[in-house]
Amino acid sequence: MLYSRLSRRLRALNLKSFSSYYKLLQNDGGEELIHFVNAVTTNLTAFFREPHHFELLEQVILPKLMEKQMATQRLRIWSAGCASGEEPYSIAMVVKEVVPSHWDVKILATDLDSSVLARGIQGIYEEERVSGILPIRLRRWFRKGTGNQLGRVQIVPELQALITFKHLNLMHGWPMRGPFDIIFCRNVVIYFDKATQKVLFERFANILSDEGYLLIGHSENLFQLSTRFQLLRQTVYVKGG
Repeated sequence: MLYSRLSRRLRALNLKSFSSYYKLLQNDGGEELIHFVNAVTTNLTAFFREPHHFELLEQVILPKLMEKQMATQRLRIWSAGCASGEEPYSIAMVVKEVVPSHWDVKILATDLDSSVLARGIQGIYEEERVSGILPIRLRRWFRKGTGNQLGRVQIVPELQALITFKHLNLMHGWPMRGPFDIIFCRNVVIYFDKATQKVLFERFANILSDEGYLLIGHSENLFQLSTRFQLLRQTVYVKGG
């Protein structure tokens, strides 16, 4: 996989060996390092991927948070590892369908790969990417492209306004202060070793509100990694008070 992905960069730069590319990265001022990160990052995603999370968000998590936050009417959600935006837009659809319009809701969407972030900001997708979405949602939250955008759809501005896309390396400093009420970090920590996972889950706990929710991927768990969360149901955790 790495050979295939990096070979494209070697061809683009007219380099003959990986060692020469390595030397270039060592001396690079930053631009090629961005291309390198974008080339090796995995960005598998889909609208409403792992649908049980969005059912729980609609039926349990948001109603409980609305009851808890009735005084402030404020919700903050973080999609960590948002790829090309399908996850935060899926979250935004559920939020708009459940939370009253006058509530102060903001969604932060971050990723390491700047190229997929740019696609998320655009909010334009091929029609086959939305084929599994309920027709009622398609009509409400997407606009069909015409002319040179035929065969594509665009997220409506109402949803885009909820989301702020930012470039972020989870292993570096986090400029946001929180607290967040919900963090989606799904199918991300599987790429880290156990020691790094422990550090990351500790940082998530620090930036989550008490009784806030952490949702992780189907092949991930917090077993022997953190004592600051309680398992609500598979891959869904609540921060202890």
